[in-house]
Amino acid sequence: MKLKPITHKLLPGALLALPLFAQAGGLYMYEIGTTDIGFAGAGTAARAEDASTVYANPAGMTRLAGNQMSAGLQALYGGVDYKVSDQSFLQQTAGGGSPGNIIGWLPGGSAFYSHSLSNDLKVGIGLYGNFGLAMDYGKRWAGRNLVDNTAMMAMTLQPTVAYRINERWSLGAGLTANYGIAKLERVAPVTGAKLDQNDHDWQYGARLGVMFEPSAATRIGIVWTSKVEYDFDFDRTATRRAVIGGTRTRTFTAEAGVNAPQQVMTSVFQQLSDRWALTGNLGWQDWSQYAKNDLETNNGTVTSSLRLRDTWHIALGARYQYNATTRINAGVAYDSSWYKHNNQASYALPSSDSWRFGLGVQYTLSPKSELGLAAEYLRAADMRDPSQLIGGKFDNPYMVFLSAQYSYKF
Repeated sequence: MKLKPITHKLLPGALLALPLFAQAGGLYMYEIGTTDIGFAGAGTAARAEDASTVYANPAGMTRLAGNQMSAGLQALYGGVDYKVSDQSFLQQTAGGGSPGNIIGWLPGGSAFYSHSLSNDLKVGIGLYGNFGLAMDYGKRWAGRNLVDNTAMMAMTLQPTVAYRINERWSLGAGLTANYGIAKLERVAPVTGAKLDQNDHDWQYGARLGVMFEPSAATRIGIVWTSKVEYDFDFDRTATRRAVIGGTRTRTFTAEAGVNAPQQVMTSVFQQLSDRWALTGNLGWQDWSQYAKNDLETNNGTVTSSLRLRDTWHIALGARYQYNATTRINAGVAYDSSWYKHNNQASYALPSSDSWRFGLGVQYTLSPKSELGLAAEYLRAADMRDPSQLIGGKFDNPYMVFLSAQYSYKF
Protein backbone atom coordinates (compact mmCIF):
# COMPACT_ATOMS: atom_id res chain seq x y z
CA MET A 1 0.00 0.00 0.00
CA LYS A 2 1.36 3.41 -0.94
CA LEU A 3 1.82 5.77 1.96
CA LYS A 4 0.72 9.39 1.74
CA PRO A 5 3.48 12.03 1.89
CA ILE A 6 2.57 13.22 5.41
CA THR A 7 2.81 9.65 6.67
CA HIS A 8 6.25 9.29 5.11
CA LYS A 9 7.39 12.18 7.31
CA LEU A 10 5.78 10.82 10.45
CA LEU A 11 6.81 7.20 10.22
CA PRO A 12 10.55 7.63 10.87
CA GLY A 13 9.79 9.17 14.25
CA ALA A 14 7.16 6.54 15.02
CA LEU A 15 9.48 3.71 14.11
CA LEU A 16 12.18 5.20 16.30
CA ALA A 17 9.73 5.18 19.18
CA LEU A 18 8.80 1.54 18.56
CA PRO A 19 12.20 0.16 19.66
CA LEU A 20 11.80 2.12 22.88
CA PHE A 21 8.79 -0.01 23.66
CA ALA A 22 10.89 -3.01 22.70
CA GLN A 23 13.48 -2.09 25.31
CA ALA A 24 11.03 -1.08 27.98
CA GLY A 25 8.92 -4.15 27.48
CA GLY A 26 11.38 -6.43 25.75
CA LEU A 27 13.72 -6.91 28.66
CA TYR A 28 13.36 -9.98 30.86
CA MET A 29 14.69 -9.60 34.39
CA TYR A 30 15.85 -12.57 36.44
CA GLU A 31 15.60 -10.33 39.49
CA ILE A 32 12.14 -10.15 41.13
CA GLY A 33 13.03 -9.74 44.81
CA THR A 34 13.78 -13.40 45.61
CA THR A 35 16.83 -15.08 47.14
CA ASP A 36 17.94 -16.01 43.60
CA ILE A 37 19.56 -12.56 43.42
CA GLY A 38 22.25 -13.74 45.85
CA PHE A 39 23.13 -16.56 43.42
CA ALA A 40 23.08 -14.22 40.36
CA GLY A 41 20.17 -16.47 39.36
CA ALA A 42 22.24 -19.68 39.31
CA GLY A 43 20.12 -22.76 40.03
CA THR A 44 16.85 -20.83 39.90
CA ALA A 45 14.84 -23.67 38.29
CA ALA A 46 16.29 -26.42 40.50
CA ARG A 47 16.52 -25.08 44.08
CA ALA A 48 12.77 -25.13 44.84
CA GLU A 49 13.20 -24.24 48.54
CA ASP A 50 10.38 -21.75 49.10
CA ALA A 51 7.13 -20.59 47.51
CA SER A 52 8.94 -18.47 44.87
CA THR A 53 9.39 -21.74 42.96
CA VAL A 54 5.85 -21.01 41.70
CA TYR A 55 7.69 -18.70 39.29
CA ALA A 56 11.16 -20.25 39.15
CA ASN A 57 9.89 -23.75 38.34
CA PRO A 58 6.23 -24.68 38.92
CA ALA A 59 7.17 -28.36 39.27
CA GLY A 60 9.29 -27.48 42.32
CA MET A 61 6.16 -26.96 44.44
CA THR A 62 6.04 -30.75 44.97
CA ARG A 63 9.13 -30.36 47.21
CA LEU A 64 7.38 -27.94 49.57
CA ALA A 65 5.78 -29.33 52.71
CA GLY A 66 2.37 -28.03 53.77
CA ASN A 67 1.41 -24.45 52.89
CA GLN A 68 4.01 -21.73 52.36
CA MET A 69 4.23 -18.09 51.37
CA SER A 70 7.08 -15.87 50.23
CA ALA A 71 7.24 -12.13 49.57
CA GLY A 72 10.09 -9.91 48.45
CA LEU A 73 10.96 -6.26 47.85
CA GLN A 74 13.60 -5.01 45.46
CA ALA A 75 15.32 -1.78 44.50
CA LEU A 76 17.08 -1.44 41.13
CA TYR A 77 19.51 1.31 40.26
CA GLY A 78 20.62 1.66 36.66
CA GLY A 79 23.66 3.73 35.75
CA VAL A 80 23.14 3.85 31.98
CA ASP A 81 24.59 7.07 30.54
CA TYR A 82 24.09 7.93 26.87
CA LYS A 83 26.42 10.46 25.24
CA VAL A 84 25.20 11.87 21.94
CA SER A 85 27.81 12.23 19.21
CA ASP A 86 28.70 15.81 18.22
CA GLN A 87 28.39 14.69 14.60
CA SER A 88 24.80 13.43 14.91
CA PHE A 89 22.22 15.30 12.84
CA LEU A 90 19.89 16.21 15.71
CA GLN A 91 22.74 17.42 17.89
CA GLN A 92 23.88 19.77 15.14
CA THR A 93 20.39 20.99 14.25
CA ALA A 94 18.39 20.85 17.51
CA GLY A 95 21.13 21.06 20.14
CA GLY A 96 20.55 20.10 23.74
CA GLY A 97 23.35 17.60 24.20
CA SER A 98 23.12 14.21 25.92
CA PRO A 99 20.43 12.81 28.25
CA GLY A 100 22.87 11.40 30.82
CA ASN A 101 21.63 8.49 32.95
CA ILE A 102 18.35 7.27 31.46
CA ILE A 103 17.32 4.79 34.20
CA GLY A 104 18.10 5.61 37.86
CA TRP A 105 16.06 4.02 40.68
CA LEU A 106 13.17 1.60 40.09
CA PRO A 107 11.23 -0.43 42.70
CA GLY A 108 10.14 -4.05 42.32
CA GLY A 109 8.79 -7.01 44.21
CA SER A 110 6.91 -10.29 44.20
CA ALA A 111 4.61 -12.49 46.29
CA PHE A 112 3.92 -16.25 46.12
CA TYR A 113 1.77 -18.84 47.87
CA SER A 114 1.90 -22.65 47.64
CA HIS A 115 -0.90 -24.89 48.96
CA SER A 116 -0.76 -28.67 49.47
CA LEU A 117 -3.85 -30.58 48.36
CA SER A 118 -1.92 -33.79 49.07
CA ASN A 119 1.70 -34.91 49.31
CA ASP A 120 1.85 -35.16 45.52
CA LEU A 121 -0.57 -32.47 44.32
CA LYS A 122 0.10 -28.76 44.89
CA VAL A 123 -1.53 -25.54 43.75
CA GLY A 124 -0.13 -22.04 44.01
CA ILE A 125 -0.31 -18.48 42.83
CA GLY A 126 2.28 -15.81 42.17
CA LEU A 127 2.31 -12.08 41.54
CA TYR A 128 5.48 -10.59 40.07
CA GLY A 129 6.92 -8.22 37.50
CA ASN A 130 9.93 -9.58 35.61
CA PHE A 131 9.33 -7.82 32.31
CA GLY A 132 9.75 -4.12 31.73
CA LEU A 133 11.78 -1.02 32.30
CA ALA A 134 11.37 2.75 32.29
CA MET A 135 13.79 5.21 30.69
CA ASP A 136 13.90 8.98 31.10
CA TYR A 137 15.87 10.90 28.46
CA GLY A 138 14.75 14.34 29.60
CA LYS A 139 13.14 17.29 27.83
CA ARG A 140 16.32 19.11 26.81
CA TRP A 141 18.44 16.51 25.02
CA ALA A 142 18.98 16.50 21.26
CA GLY A 143 16.39 13.77 20.66
CA ARG A 144 13.60 15.32 22.74
CA ASN A 145 11.27 15.42 19.71
CA LEU A 146 11.60 11.62 19.46
CA VAL A 147 11.30 10.73 23.13
CA ASP A 148 11.27 12.42 26.52
CA ASN A 149 10.59 9.36 28.64
CA THR A 150 9.17 5.94 27.97
CA ALA A 151 8.02 2.95 29.97
CA MET A 152 6.50 -0.43 29.36
CA MET A 153 5.83 -2.29 32.61
CA ALA A 154 4.14 -5.68 32.90
CA MET A 155 2.74 -7.33 36.01
CA THR A 156 1.98 -11.06 35.93
CA LEU A 157 -0.56 -13.06 37.93
CA GLN A 158 0.21 -16.78 37.70
CA PRO A 159 -2.07 -19.55 39.04
CA THR A 160 -0.09 -22.79 39.09
CA VAL A 161 -0.47 -26.54 39.64
CA ALA A 162 2.19 -29.23 40.21
CA TYR A 163 2.06 -33.01 40.46
CA ARG A 164 4.67 -35.52 41.61
CA ILE A 165 4.61 -38.54 39.26
CA ASN A 166 7.04 -40.59 41.35
CA GLU A 167 10.05 -40.10 43.61
CA ARG A 168 12.14 -38.69 40.76
CA TRP A 169 9.81 -36.83 38.41
CA SER A 170 7.47 -33.87 38.93
CA LEU A 171 5.55 -31.71 36.46
CA GLY A 172 4.19 -28.19 36.86
CA ALA A 173 2.22 -25.69 34.79
CA GLY A 174 1.16 -22.10 35.25
CA LEU A 175 -1.12 -19.75 33.31
CA THR A 176 0.32 -16.24 33.10
CA ALA A 177 -2.12 -13.35 32.97
CA ASN A 178 0.05 -10.40 31.97
CA TYR A 179 -1.07 -6.79 32.31
CA GLY A 180 1.11 -4.41 30.31
CA ILE A 181 1.18 -0.61 30.45
CA ALA A 182 3.02 1.41 27.80
CA LYS A 183 3.84 5.10 27.92
CA LEU A 184 5.66 7.46 25.56
CA GLU A 185 6.27 11.16 26.17
CA ARG A 186 8.04 13.54 23.81
CA VAL A 187 8.27 17.24 22.96
CA ALA A 188 6.43 18.56 19.89
CA PRO A 189 8.98 19.85 17.33
CA VAL A 190 7.02 22.97 16.30
CA THR A 191 5.16 24.13 19.41
CA GLY A 192 7.34 22.60 22.12
CA ALA A 193 4.22 21.17 23.76
CA LYS A 194 4.36 17.92 25.70
CA LEU A 195 2.90 14.96 23.79
CA ASP A 196 1.84 12.11 26.06
CA GLN A 197 0.65 8.72 24.76
CA ASN A 198 -0.24 5.67 26.84
CA ASP A 199 -2.18 2.43 26.57
CA HIS A 200 -2.62 -0.89 28.39
CA ASP A 201 -3.22 -4.48 27.34
CA TRP A 202 -3.95 -7.91 28.84
CA GLN A 203 -2.19 -10.90 27.29
CA TYR A 204 -1.88 -14.54 28.34
CA GLY A 205 0.86 -17.13 28.27
CA ALA A 206 2.18 -20.19 30.06
CA ARG A 207 5.09 -21.49 32.14
CA LEU A 208 5.77 -25.24 32.08
CA GLY A 209 8.25 -26.92 34.39
CA VAL A 210 9.87 -30.32 34.94
CA MET A 211 11.81 -31.41 38.03
CA PHE A 212 14.06 -34.49 37.96
CA GLU A 213 15.64 -35.74 41.21
CA PRO A 214 18.01 -38.63 40.47
CA SER A 215 19.15 -38.64 44.12
CA ALA A 216 18.50 -36.81 47.37
CA ALA A 217 21.51 -34.58 46.67
CA THR A 218 20.82 -33.74 43.02
CA ARG A 219 18.02 -31.82 41.34
CA ILE A 220 17.63 -30.81 37.68
CA GLY A 221 14.92 -28.36 36.62
CA ILE A 222 13.75 -27.22 33.20
CA VAL A 223 11.30 -24.35 32.60
CA TRP A 224 9.76 -23.17 29.34
CA THR A 225 8.06 -19.77 29.12
CA SER A 226 5.78 -19.01 26.18
CA LYS A 227 5.93 -15.97 23.95
CA VAL A 228 3.64 -13.07 24.90
CA GLU A 229 2.66 -10.29 22.48
CA TYR A 230 1.35 -6.95 23.74
CA ASP A 231 -0.62 -4.68 21.39
CA PHE A 232 -0.68 -0.95 22.11
CA ASP A 233 -2.64 1.70 20.21
CA PHE A 234 -1.48 5.30 19.99
CA ASP A 235 -3.02 8.35 18.34
CA ARG A 236 -0.35 10.48 16.71
CA THR A 237 -0.86 14.16 15.93
CA ALA A 238 1.54 15.99 13.60
CA THR A 239 1.68 19.57 12.35
CA ARG A 240 2.97 20.33 8.85
CA ARG A 241 3.71 23.75 7.44
CA ALA A 242 1.85 24.43 4.23
CA VAL A 243 3.01 26.73 1.42
CA ILE A 244 -0.36 28.44 1.47
CA GLY A 245 -2.83 28.49 4.33
CA GLY A 246 -0.63 28.32 7.42
CA THR A 247 -0.30 24.89 9.04
CA ARG A 248 -2.16 21.61 8.81
CA THR A 249 -2.65 19.09 11.59
CA ARG A 250 -3.20 15.41 10.91
CA THR A 251 -3.91 12.58 13.37
CA PHE A 252 -3.32 8.91 12.62
CA THR A 253 -3.52 5.76 14.72
CA ALA A 254 -0.44 3.61 15.21
CA GLU A 255 -0.56 0.09 16.65
CA ALA A 256 2.75 -1.18 18.05
CA GLY A 257 3.39 -4.79 18.96
CA VAL A 258 5.79 -5.59 21.81
CA ASN A 259 7.05 -9.14 22.04
CA ALA A 260 8.21 -11.01 25.11
CA PRO A 261 9.93 -13.98 23.42
CA GLN A 262 9.78 -17.58 24.49
CA GLN A 263 12.62 -18.79 26.68
CA VAL A 264 14.01 -21.97 28.21
CA MET A 265 15.99 -22.27 31.45
CA THR A 266 17.77 -25.42 32.62
CA SER A 267 19.18 -25.47 36.16
CA VAL A 268 20.99 -27.89 38.43
CA PHE A 269 21.40 -28.08 42.22
CA GLN A 270 24.05 -30.35 43.73
CA GLN A 271 24.54 -30.85 47.46
CA LEU A 272 28.25 -31.62 47.93
CA SER A 273 28.34 -31.93 51.71
CA ASP A 274 26.53 -30.81 54.83
CA ARG A 275 27.94 -27.31 54.29
CA TRP A 276 28.50 -26.87 50.55
CA ALA A 277 26.20 -26.92 47.51
CA LEU A 278 26.70 -25.89 43.88
CA THR A 279 24.11 -24.43 41.48
CA GLY A 280 24.13 -23.71 37.76
CA ASN A 281 22.07 -22.46 34.80
CA LEU A 282 21.98 -22.69 31.04
CA GLY A 283 19.31 -20.50 29.39
CA TRP A 284 18.09 -19.37 25.96
CA GLN A 285 15.81 -16.56 24.78
CA ASP A 286 14.28 -16.45 21.28
CA TRP A 287 15.06 -12.81 20.41
CA SER A 288 15.64 -13.54 16.70
CA GLN A 289 11.85 -13.80 16.36
CA TYR A 290 11.77 -10.12 17.31
CA ALA A 291 14.07 -9.12 14.44
CA LYS A 292 11.15 -7.71 12.45
CA ASN A 293 8.45 -5.51 13.97
CA ASP A 294 5.26 -4.26 12.42
CA LEU A 295 3.89 -0.77 12.98
CA GLU A 296 0.30 -0.73 11.76
CA THR A 297 -1.21 2.65 10.86
CA ASN A 298 -4.38 3.72 9.13
CA ASN A 299 -2.27 3.99 5.96
CA GLY A 300 -0.89 0.46 6.04
CA THR A 301 1.77 -1.65 7.73
CA VAL A 302 5.45 -0.78 7.90
CA THR A 303 8.06 -3.33 8.97
CA SER A 304 11.22 -2.30 10.76
CA SER A 305 14.16 -4.70 11.04
CA LEU A 306 16.05 -4.63 14.34
CA ARG A 307 18.49 -7.42 13.34
CA LEU A 308 18.33 -9.16 16.69
CA ARG A 309 19.69 -12.62 17.48
CA ASP A 310 18.94 -15.21 20.15
CA THR A 311 20.61 -14.72 23.51
CA TRP A 312 22.28 -17.23 25.82
CA HIS A 313 22.68 -17.31 29.59
CA ILE A 314 25.08 -19.29 31.76
CA ALA A 315 25.50 -19.08 35.54
CA LEU A 316 27.38 -20.79 38.38
CA GLY A 317 26.69 -20.38 42.08
CA ALA A 318 27.53 -21.81 45.49
CA ARG A 319 26.00 -22.01 48.96
CA TYR A 320 27.82 -22.31 52.27
CA GLN A 321 26.04 -23.34 55.46
CA TYR A 322 27.83 -21.08 57.94
CA ASN A 323 25.97 -22.37 60.99
CA ALA A 324 22.59 -23.85 61.94
CA THR A 325 20.72 -20.62 61.14
CA THR A 326 22.81 -18.86 58.49
CA ARG A 327 23.50 -19.68 54.83
CA ILE A 328 25.71 -17.61 52.52
CA ASN A 329 25.04 -17.56 48.76
CA ALA A 330 27.17 -16.33 45.86
CA GLY A 331 27.04 -16.56 42.09
CA VAL A 332 28.19 -15.22 38.74
CA ALA A 333 26.29 -15.18 35.43
CA TYR A 334 26.92 -14.20 31.82
CA ASP A 335 24.32 -13.13 29.25
CA SER A 336 25.05 -12.57 25.57
CA SER A 337 23.77 -9.54 23.67
CA TRP A 338 21.02 -9.63 21.08
CA TYR A 339 23.34 -7.61 18.81
CA LYS A 340 26.08 -9.31 16.82
CA HIS A 341 28.34 -6.32 17.43
CA ASN A 342 28.12 -3.81 20.28
CA ASN A 343 29.04 -0.99 17.88
CA GLN A 344 25.79 -1.62 15.98
CA ALA A 345 23.41 -1.02 18.91
CA SER A 346 20.53 1.45 19.20
CA TYR A 347 20.22 4.29 21.70
CA ALA A 348 16.70 2.97 22.33
CA LEU A 349 17.83 -0.65 22.85
CA PRO A 350 20.85 -0.58 25.18
CA SER A 351 21.69 -4.27 25.24
CA SER A 352 25.18 -5.79 25.28
CA ASP A 353 27.10 -8.71 26.75
CA SER A 354 26.73 -8.52 30.52
CA TRP A 355 28.07 -10.10 33.70
CA ARG A 356 26.17 -10.48 36.98
CA PHE A 357 27.79 -10.94 40.41
CA GLY A 358 25.52 -11.86 43.32
CA LEU A 359 25.94 -12.22 47.07
CA GLY A 360 23.29 -13.04 49.65
CA VAL A 361 22.55 -14.39 53.10
CA GLN A 362 19.58 -16.35 54.47
CA TYR A 363 18.68 -16.32 58.16
CA THR A 364 16.41 -18.90 59.79
CA LEU A 365 14.34 -16.83 62.21
CA SER A 366 12.27 -19.74 63.51
CA PRO A 367 11.28 -23.25 62.40
CA LYS A 368 8.57 -21.58 60.31
CA SER A 369 10.13 -18.36 59.02
CA GLU A 370 13.19 -17.18 57.13
CA LEU A 371 14.65 -13.84 56.02
CA GLY A 372 16.86 -13.40 52.96
CA LEU A 373 18.98 -10.39 52.00
CA ALA A 374 20.81 -10.15 48.68
CA ALA A 375 22.67 -7.80 46.36
CA GLU A 376 23.71 -8.11 42.74
CA TYR A 377 25.94 -6.05 40.46
CA LEU A 378 25.49 -6.15 36.68
CA ARG A 379 28.20 -4.80 34.38
CA ALA A 380 27.49 -4.50 30.65
CA ALA A 381 29.88 -3.86 27.78
CA ASP A 382 30.07 -0.42 26.14
CA MET A 383 27.66 0.12 23.25
CA ARG A 384 27.61 2.47 20.28
CA ASP A 385 24.73 3.70 18.12
CA PRO A 386 26.18 4.44 14.64
CA SER A 387 23.10 6.23 13.26
CA GLN A 388 23.57 9.65 11.69
CA LEU A 389 20.34 10.93 13.26
CA ILE A 390 21.05 10.62 16.99
CA GLY A 391 24.10 8.36 17.22
CA GLY A 392 26.24 8.14 20.33
CA LYS A 393 27.67 5.82 22.96
CA PHE A 394 26.83 4.12 26.25
CA ASP A 395 29.91 4.20 28.50
CA ASN A 396 30.33 1.71 31.37
CA PRO A 397 26.63 0.84 31.83
CA TYR A 398 25.75 -1.01 35.04
CA MET A 399 22.86 -1.97 37.33
CA VAL A 400 22.64 -2.71 41.05
CA PHE A 401 19.89 -4.84 42.64
CA LEU A 402 19.10 -4.90 46.36
CA SER A 403 16.47 -7.23 47.79
CA ALA A 404 14.86 -8.54 50.97
CA GLN A 405 12.65 -11.65 51.06
CA TYR A 406 10.55 -13.18 53.83
CA SER A 407 9.24 -16.76 53.77
CA TYR A 408 6.76 -18.42 56.12
CA LYS A 409 5.49 -21.99 56.54
CA PHE A 410 1.94 -22.36 57.83
